[in-house]
Amino acid sequence: MRTIGNVLWLLLGGIELALGYLVAALLAIVFIVTIPFAVPAVRLALFCLWPFGRTLVKKPEAGAGSAIGNVVWLILFGWWLALGHLVAAFLMAITIIGIPFAIAHTKLAVTALWPFGTEVVSIDSLPVGSNSIVVGGQPN
Repeated sequence: MRTIGNVLWLLLGGIELALGYLVAALLAIVFIVTIPFAVPAVRLALFCLWPFGRTLVKKPEAGAGSAIGNVVWLILFGWWLALGHLVAAFLMAITIIGIPFAIAHTKLAVTALWPFGTEVVSIDSLPVGSNSIVVGGQPN
């Protein structure tokens, strides 16, 4: 079922949003000072390509550096990536089959605003009752 969800996700907006994250990564690399922002951009691009079966969890050791990074990210890249997710969510919500994808896009829009301090993990590796952003189903 995860494979079907991932293939549908790719066809219904996953590739476009992954490209948006890759553009953000390339821009971060071009401006040498912002190279550290390329890391979460690539991580989220890969997550956008194949999200079902994986999830984003908050890192407990994320501190002030993540908070500062998130503010700079929001100003430089986060707002337009989140806007892309919200537009995709609106377009998906028009159809019945697209409603689960619209929900996933709204969850990813939040992560697009604040990517530092999160990591991508497999849903199967989560403990029961963990607090995470799950795309494509609930954790075990």
